[in-house]
Amino acid sequence: MSKNAKEKNKGKTIEVEFPETEKKLKEVKKEEKPRKGEEKPSPKGEEKDWEREYNELYDKYVRLHAEFENFKRRMTKDKQEAIRFANQELIRQILPFVDNLERSLQHADESKNIDALKEGIEMTIRDFLKALEKSGLEAIPAAGEPFDPNVHEAIMQEERSDMEPNTVVQELQKGYKLHGRVIRPATVTVSKKKDS
Repeated sequence: MSKNAKEKNKGKTIEVEFPETEKKLKEVKKEEKPRKGEEKPSPKGEEKDWEREYNELYDKYVRLHAEFENFKRRMTKDKQEAIRFANQELIRQILPFVDNLERSLQHADESKNIDALKEGIEMTIRDFLKALEKSGLEAIPAAGEPFDPNVHEAIMQEERSDMEPNTVVQELQKGYKLHGRVIRPATVTVSKKKDS
């Protein structure tokens, strides 16, 4: 530009329009403006939001922890109650047999008939075992069976020529399983070969 042109234009404002640039500037400004209902957080406001969120989460944690502790206490109490009364149904089934045995003793005192007493006790034992079988109890077969250390407990051996070795000769005490698990092995004597 020449010196004369500069002096002529001195103090005058020249307006030049750039429609494309102005349009882009308006779009950028719109994007910078927060949407309705949203405010652009200032650094101080941002700290307050984090602090509020932390307090809410901590409160939830404390409540959840307290609920969990209460749940554990309830479960422990329920478990103890279940253990205490686990045999309630079985005991209820046994009580009639106790009643029958007491009646048998009473009847024996009155009649002095031993055979009737024996018959009454045998019937009571049979009924008692039937009730236990309904609860999953089963007797372990022993006499004449091959010796099985999983279900039999041998307390002595007997020399026998009429039996195979390791056969149960005599059952001294019955063994029982509950739902297939041995709760008491049968106490037995077992055969062995005669020493020659």
